[in-house]
Amino acid sequence: MSIDIVTKDDLLVFRNNLLADLKAVISEVVQKIPESPEGYKTKHVRAILGCSVNKLVALRISRKIRVKKVGGTLYYNKDDVKKLVQEGY
Repeated sequence: MSIDIVTKDDLLVFRNNLLADLKAVISEVVQKIPESPEGYKTKHVRAILGCSVNKLVALRISRKIRVKKVGGTLYYNKDDVKKLVQEGY
């Protein structure tokens, strides 16, 4: 059975290598995350369409406007909002 001796210099080299690897992994993950979702928030859609919250809920239920929930925030599809504006909603 052999005994390996670990010095402070060995630990510092290991620490630096570990930190470099972690930074590389974190930077890859951060690059893959989009900065903002594709879509408008509820208050923006209400301002664009000039409608109430209840009307917006009715549009969601009737599937005239698609929505995606990210966290606790609803994001409305930009194309659907543009289509409703062009239809003269």
